[in-house]
Amino acid sequence: MKHIKFKRYIGTALASLFLVGCSDILEENPRAIFTPDYFSTTEGVMGGVTSMYGHLRYMYGNGYFLNVGQIATDESTWGQNSDGNVKNLDFSGVGTIDPSTSNTGAVWNNAFPNINTASGVIENASKISTISNSLIAEARFFRAFDYFLLVQTYGGVPLDLGAGELKFNSSTMRSSVRNTVPQVYSKAIFPDLLKAVEDLPVAGRVTGGVTKTVARLYLAKAYLTFGWWLENPNSIPTYPAADRVDLDGHNAAWYFQQAYDVAAAAISDPGPFGLQPSFYDVNVATKDRNNEMLLYADHTQSSAIYNGGDLSYSGGGFSTDYFASWFGQFNYTGVRSSTSATSWASVSSVQREAEQHLGRPWTMLAPPIEVFKNTFADKTNDSRYDGTFVTVYRGNWAKAGIAATVLYNANYLPIKNGEPVLTFLDNDTGGINYTNTTFNSSIGAGVLPGRADFVIEPSYFSRICYPGNWKLGPYRTDNGTGLGSPNGSTTRPFPIAKFSELYFIAAEAAVKGAAPQGGKTARDLINVIRARAGKWTFNNNANTVKSQDNSTAMTTATPAVIDIDYILAERSREYFGEGYRWYDLARTQKWIQYGASFTIAGATNPNDWKDHSVKTFTRTIAVSNYLRPIPTSQLDGMEISAADKKAYQNPGY
Repeated sequence: MKHIKFKRYIGTALASLFLVGCSDILEENPRAIFTPDYFSTTEGVMGGVTSMYGHLRYMYGNGYFLNVGQIATDESTWGQNSDGNVKNLDFSGVGTIDPSTSNTGAVWNNAFPNINTASGVIENASKISTISNSLIAEARFFRAFDYFLLVQTYGGVPLDLGAGELKFNSSTMRSSVRNTVPQVYSKAIFPDLLKAVEDLPVAGRVTGGVTKTVARLYLAKAYLTFGWWLENPNSIPTYPAADRVDLDGHNAAWYFQQAYDVAAAAISDPGPFGLQPSFYDVNVATKDRNNEMLLYADHTQSSAIYNGGDLSYSGGGFSTDYFASWFGQFNYTGVRSSTSATSWASVSSVQREAEQHLGRPWTMLAPPIEVFKNTFADKTNDSRYDGTFVTVYRGNWAKAGIAATVLYNANYLPIKNGEPVLTFLDNDTGGINYTNTTFNSSIGAGVLPGRADFVIEPSYFSRICYPGNWKLGPYRTDNGTGLGSPNGSTTRPFPIAKFSELYFIAAEAAVKGAAPQGGKTARDLINVIRARAGKWTFNNNANTVKSQDNSTAMTTATPAVIDIDYILAERSREYFGEGYRWYDLARTQKWIQYGASFTIAGATNPNDWKDHSVKTFTRTIAVSNYLRPIPTSQLDGMEISAADKKAYQNPGY
């Protein structure tokens, strides 16, 4: 199986890259402009298609793009170290969304260049006898993928980039006209995805290559999303103004049925894809690129060039670096143990390490307390809490060269390397001493009699101290016996689409009225996911094998009647912190309801580790905020009147 390797080309925003075998070396051939003639060559088509995979890394794995999909939802609020890029999108009184600085333009700025490349390939590749329809279908998939992302984010967007609708443009264009939402779906998204389903292979052309199954997933999801748009249950405005009418004459019910049928077909005919045995297996780094992953933005530790980010030190930013995992990790390196068993002699016992539980801590996205008490209320039967969060931080001081084999922690009890230093408890527990006067954790953690680890209850999880996101944590095989390079760009693939989502799409469509097939009611489909969640193969935070099947308890607890709120709760348990949430809540028009308020500790001073004051915060989200603002860079680049620029921008910005 071939792998895609990426090497950035200088002089253009559209990266031209080549597809090669695993052992091949890429030769640089800088190209400042793409032309129809270039896409009429095998080299041009292969370079264009490969660049479509590469463009995913400008969004998926970027921390600020992740923030756009997480912040101001029931899953995330700003963390102690957040800058304005994060806070301005929280709607909680700490900033105001700004089209020029709030980084909502990542989709716009990266999707349109790729769409133009895809159009160049689609128009010209058929002239080459050696280029297959399946390869052209890859370009169709990515053009639809980007338009689908754009229409969910901004509403209607332009189909004409300067040379006509869905035509490749190689000249400078200083004007633009936005199409309506129905036009984008009917002219671009649906036709491209239908053709992609028809022509893409069952198994990927290369490792991570797009397939019939991932095209079906996005077609089903597009049908589902457009069905919601047509129905518009909460009267959310759209822009540009358009009647809630399908250009092809179908109603919302028809689209919900199509979404169900396409998703169900993909489940029944999965090709090489399927569900992993346990939730842990889906997300553990040693099993990256498993058969549940339908699409991902790939990276590698073998080369900084092909990784798209420095392997030793990355500053994070707006390029191809994968630094999203840093956003959900608190600064665990602040915790302290003692070298003495009689008087507190502070020493750093949990060092920054390139390991999935740890990694670089930026403390940018903090989960509200409701995540731990409500969303993940069942921590006994359901393995997804253990497979999502780092709740136990273990000593690793030996890897930093600290010679002591034993340190002393809470209650002056001894701990060894690999043993718990800090534990975020599953539930609130009485009798915890948080004074830190004798046993000074330095992070405001508490002490329970008889326990060597410091502890914190869910009610005191704050903006500065909270369980990290384990799923996205780093993984390297070149650490040796040390800490590795935790400050380097993450080298794992960032997950974009999973086979499991087909079950959620079909279930949601069934809830919206689609006629289900036998054995595939909404409850049946959700119970497949819940049954898997009940199967433990490893206790992540206990760091031990755990073979336990709680699937019966999980499926028995599923309500007899499934509604949208239950599906959204299950989606949060399955995909927490991966950037799905804002899009899920926007699609179902539940964002204002779910994001209106949240509770978190550190309410008085978010910079104070010892601040355990708790407050319920409120957000002010307007219906106009369901569409993100068009980036200022787009408006500034157009030679049109100020009035036309204002009309081009989404209302409310």
